[in-house]
Amino acid sequence: MADPNVFRIKPYQYIHVLNNNTLVTSVVCGPTTYTRKEHEKVVFGPEQMINIPPRNYVQILNPVVRNADRSPVLDADGNYQLRHGYQEIRFSSENEPLPGVPKEAIFDEPFPLYPGEKVVKRNPLVVVKPDEALLLRAIQDVTIGDNKYLAGEEWLFEGPGTYIPRVEVLEIGSVK
Repeated sequence: MADPNVFRIKPYQYIHVLNNNTLVTSVVCGPTTYTRKEHEKVVFGPEQMINIPPRNYVQILNPVVRNADRSPVLDADGNYQLRHGYQEIRFSSENEPLPGVPKEAIFDEPFPLYPGEKVVKRNPLVVVKPDEALLLRAIQDVTIGDNKYLAGEEWLFEGPGTYIPRVEVLEIGSVK
């Protein structure tokens, strides 16, 4: 029988470990063998890291704040800083970058979810065929290219083309 104090974390897996002395939750990524200390508790995992296939995206609720080098920001107590109530869309890297996708939204490698982050949805990118369109509605004021849309405003994304989703925009449906 395996020892409950020893966790064998495989490659591309992670766990969340709560330090009961400092009340700080840390992330331990594999491959590694992690021995839990007496004052620690594994509160999540081991779980597979999030891997985004090409031409897909993942929407994350409460994303972690990142530095310029993309490392997560810690507060004075050592907790990960989150943008509570916000959502972030992350894309996979591809041979040809998608137009309109910021560089910081591209994730080449599988990544762990930090404490407090949650996957809202995983979807493939929508390819709009010729003679079809997507009906979109702004749920926040947003600027896309040269166009500014106010919250509640609706417009069409006409095909052919690949629609790049945004957290400020809701997909209502398709129109022929």
